[in-house]
Amino acid sequence: MKRFELLANTMANEIRSGSRPAGSRMPSLRQLTTQHGVSQSTVFRAYYLLEEWGLIRARERSGYYVAPGAALEQQKTSRPSPALESAKVEITDLVFSVLEAAKHPDIVPLGSAFPSPQLFPLQRLAKSLGHASRLISPWSTVVDLPPGNEPLRRQISLRYMAMDIAQPMEEIVVTNGALEALNLCLMAVTRPGDVVAVESPGFYAALQAIERLDLRAVEIPVDPVEGIDLQALSDALDKHPIRACWFMTNFQNPTGAAMSLEKKKALVNLLAQHDVPLIEDDVYGELHHAPTYPLPAIAYDKQGLVMHCSSFSKTLAPGYRIGWVAAGRFADKVQRLKLMTTLSASIPAQAGIADYLQHGGYDKHLRKLRGSFRSQLIEMDTALHRWMPDDTHWTRPSGGYFLWVRLPPRVDAMQLHRLAIENGISIAPGPIFSARHAFRDHVRLNFGHPWSDKMENAIKTLGSLLERASE
Repeated sequence: MKRFELLANTMANEIRSGSRPAGSRMPSLRQLTTQHGVSQSTVFRAYYLLEEWGLIRARERSGYYVAPGAALEQQKTSRPSPALESAKVEITDLVFSVLEAAKHPDIVPLGSAFPSPQLFPLQRLAKSLGHASRLISPWSTVVDLPPGNEPLRRQISLRYMAMDIAQPMEEIVVTNGALEALNLCLMAVTRPGDVVAVESPGFYAALQAIERLDLRAVEIPVDPVEGIDLQALSDALDKHPIRACWFMTNFQNPTGAAMSLEKKKALVNLLAQHDVPLIEDDVYGELHHAPTYPLPAIAYDKQGLVMHCSSFSKTLAPGYRIGWVAAGRFADKVQRLKLMTTLSASIPAQAGIADYLQHGGYDKHLRKLRGSFRSQLIEMDTALHRWMPDDTHWTRPSGGYFLWVRLPPRVDAMQLHRLAIENGISIAPGPIFSARHAFRDHVRLNFGHPWSDKMENAIKTLGSLLERASE
């Protein structure tokens, strides 16, 4: 281990043990160079490493400070005890540092949030875009303002109808991807200082939205197989003035968990008793590995409290940034917020996807895409069994394209992330999926890319890194 790594690990142990509390100022360069007999360059590199691990943060003209949550001990299981205290969220710096490290095109994208673009019918979609663009009326700049392109909303409504969900087209608002839909829903039902229930582990963009809107989060544990812990949620609803819940009921990110239909119904009934809206993030529902789409929670909603958000970014057209929300009783408010913020989603993209849904064979494409994910999951599962240490654990999901992997004891996910990047591999470390920077013994892996020798070798390399790190 190099000198800067030794220094970084020494300070990391002090931070995680609580010897250096959250918010405290780290020693100056001069103090560390004198104390450890090293150069300023060594100290700089150690601090950069601690910052990459999410343990410290730089303040302009002030130095480095211990980051919130950095002293938390490693989680021993994939289900932490319920954390029913609300907390201010500070996650963005950690997320950006992880995502920035994975941008290089030569990096093996095991940490990516997206499937491979090779799996999408981009040429056929471009044909639909070209055809629809030639037919666009000059008045579409007005007509297709929120709630959005009518043919597109009609096609989306028909897809709800195919699941026996009576979803009025008038309650569907087209957005710039599902993330905007989710953010608009959150804005529609909260004010700064309000408490929102989120999953733990959960989608980091939910935590970033809560941070940006100056909200507080209560983390509800997620079981990697069964999904959200309803008893913990019930306890949190009794204890806190929760204004909204942001949950994934199908193939949750990062665990891949899917709630049973009975559990989804119980969730909707529980929230109805408390009159709390559910922002349902269902971007992976169409990527089921079983024959049929597992009904989302909105199927059981009788009071208009569920805002069902999805998009075509994970299934058809990531670059088009077209999503939507079936917003129930909040449709008018979400529509007004859309007008007040980004005005409209791309008019040509809306028209192009509407044309593709009607004429392009979307369901045929989805069947092929699901088959690719099923075979890629088998390949990754086989590779993990072949190369990972015996005390590495994961659960095979029934949909989506993520695996949630529990690392061997004594292995830190942030350190593994750094070592993986140095070896040309990206992974998504557990702390970015928690407001408390928990899950230091977990990583998320993406199997949404066609299997190749490069992918196999990346898993082999990760196994070697784990073997060395756990010695």
